[in-house]
Amino acid sequence: MTLTVLVPSSLVREAEDKREATRKLGYVARAATVFRADRLDVFPDREGERRFGGEFVETVLRYAATPPHLRKDLWGRRDELEYAGVLPPLRVPSTTGSESDGSGSLTQGIVTEVGPDGRVRVNCELQHPISLHVPPGMEVREGERVAIRISSREPVRARIVDEPLPGFDVSRTDLEEALGRPDAGVAIATSRFGEALTTTWLPQLASRIEREGATVAFGSPGRGLPEILGVDIDAEGPVEPADGPGFDLWLNTIPRQGSETVRTEEAMFASLASLTLTE
Repeated sequence: MTLTVLVPSSLVREAEDKREATRKLGYVARAATVFRADRLDVFPDREGERRFGGEFVETVLRYAATPPHLRKDLWGRRDELEYAGVLPPLRVPSTTGSESDGSGSLTQGIVTEVGPDGRVRVNCELQHPISLHVPPGMEVREGERVAIRISSREPVRARIVDEPLPGFDVSRTDLEEALGRPDAGVAIATSRFGEALTTTWLPQLASRIEREGATVAFGSPGRGLPEILGVDIDAEGPVEPADGPGFDLWLNTIPRQGSETVRTEEAMFASLASLTLTE
């Protein structure tokens, strides 16, 4: 299954300063890591943005998703990352294999340059960036994470392999594009105006998600998905699946919330904990 999490560019609209905004994004990255999201996409909500918009949100989340040993070389000093030190560690293993420091180890790198003739330049745990061939049928973009199989370090022998990596990828994507992916699975909009998630309904839904995967969308503080998408709220019933750009259901994953508002990172932990249950 593929799990995609969608958050709006207005995600840190209530943050008083850059430090607080960075810390909040760290919790979002932690939630995506804990529940093994494959993608963390930022969709536009320009009307809801304030001081920190989509570029800031994407940059901090991409930095958080970058293996620690690659951050300095890839990111250097950027204004958006002034308070990157407050980000909590994700603890995602970047190297696997029976001999993680020797031949046959699988590590991850970041594509820094896409060149001609099917070659790309990659930063990984080796001392210097390396130029590698892209396997036939595989497409990579600058900034994308790739799996690298290292068979020798002296001399360097390595190749890009089309294998899944731990952690998640970050990008800015329109909502309609994200929901239209072939592997989008069950498209879920989270909102307190959605249908309440109950213990009766959960087993069937969780089983379907385990088979098909899911794309789960969240709103921002004080500006939920109905407002972002211009969906009218009917006081007599929950939001319908037909409302919004292609959702299969609108779901209230915290039907007994005791606070007037639930922060996005809190909603992510609460929602993904239920939706990723297995039989």
